[in-house]
Amino acid sequence: MTPLKGQNLKLILLLSSSLILAACAPAAQQQTAVISSTQSVTLNNAVTVPAVGERKATLIYYSGGKVKPEAYRWLGEALAPSGIQTVIVGFPQDLAFFAPTRADEVLAALPSSEPVYLAGHSLGGVTAAQYLESHQGRISGLILMGSYPADNVTLRGQKLRVLDLLAENDGLSLPAKVEDGLKRLPAYTQLVRLPGAVHAFFGRYGAQAGDGTPTASRVDTEARIVTAVRSFILGQ
Repeated sequence: MTPLKGQNLKLILLLSSSLILAACAPAAQQQTAVISSTQSVTLNNAVTVPAVGERKATLIYYSGGKVKPEAYRWLGEALAPSGIQTVIVGFPQDLAFFAPTRADEVLAALPSSEPVYLAGHSLGGVTAAQYLESHQGRISGLILMGSYPADNVTLRGQKLRVLDLLAENDGLSLPAKVEDGLKRLPAYTQLVRLPGAVHAFFGRYGAQAGDGTPTASRVDTEARIVTAVRSFILGQ
């Protein structure tokens, strides 16, 4: 896999006008009925990791550019025992900006009262933030992983919970850019620094050209990510 470099995120987003997005988005693959708390979402071109036992919340995940959904299954498997269902949606050409509203397909299958969170890594996070700028109210919170809102997107005035995970040695979504993105997020955004981590530690797709050099282990970093995400979703 050859995930997109962080410095290209802004350029890519600017090229993806609303007209292009509409033309490239696939037809919705919605379920025919709302699922119960013990069922799981089933969508074409998506990886679903069901919650263990009764479902408490659902996490919708937008993957990084040119990364397959399967690369983020590890996170869903770690969250499942806590009652969190994870749905990692796929995109045309593995680029989230070609179908930024795929979250709608998942939401259509869930009870309206269920807490739902939207997460995104790299380009997926950029697209998730773009989606939430015009889709307020239904999503309980946003989780950014090695990502930040594009310069022309702001969530600053929204009453939206946000968890922002910053990899200390990220060579693609540079820490300075992630920190700069905070001014376009709600003032009470929770920033969590992952010491010694790099961009590729958010997904299991291998080393990435242009990334930094890790000074922490993937195992330790993944444990920190799981703890932060689980606590954020369950309000612990």
